[in-house]
Amino acid sequence: MRNISDRILFEDEHLLVIHKPAGLMVEPDRNQNPSLLQEVKKYLQHTTGQTAPYAQHIHRLDRAVSGIVLFTKEREVLKNLSEQFAERTVKKFYKAITTQAPSQRLGRLEHWHRKEKKKAVLYNHQIEFAEKAILDYSITELPDHKFLWDLELHTGKYHQIRAQLASTGCPIVGDVLYGSETYYKPNTIALQAWRLVFEHPIHKQILDIKIDPVLA
Repeated sequence: MRNISDRILFEDEHLLVIHKPAGLMVEPDRNQNPSLLQEVKKYLQHTTGQTAPYAQHIHRLDRAVSGIVLFTKEREVLKNLSEQFAERTVKKFYKAITTQAPSQRLGRLEHWHRKEKKKAVLYNHQIEFAEKAILDYSITELPDHKFLWDLELHTGKYHQIRAQLASTGCPIVGDVLYGSETYYKPNTIALQAWRLVFEHPIHKQILDIKIDPVLA
């Protein structure tokens, strides 16, 4: 990837917020493929002079998804940020494109979610090991028979948005795993985490981080 400094959205002595490109994992896998965490640590080595600087992501995005990822540079603030996500006080906004749309263009999707192997499976009733998955959406029609979804994610389950949109008969463009038959871009699906709102763990002001969504 290009120099990570070009993708910094916010930085201070405690935090680093990065615009992750699609196709790059947030954390290393067992095959040691390149990851955003590795790139962040390289950047901090260069800027701080430390041989082993601390960095930890607070949440993840799927490899095929682009958008905002929050890192902490200090172990001391990790607990505060993790609790904000766990208590659902962090606001997470996404945009997605599909080639289909439900008749209801504004609404909420609620399911019981369970990860089964490497896929999210949704249920309309509670079952063992399933957890609630909730998102709100509004839909705008685009040219060329496509639809733009504005999404607010209230829970952060594995492949949640991908599975929930597919459950309505509207898989995200490029998301072959969940039924899309429309090509998007290599190693990419038409889903972007474009806005993140949270409280700074030290200064306590509300940070509203945004990128210009680029989906077509």
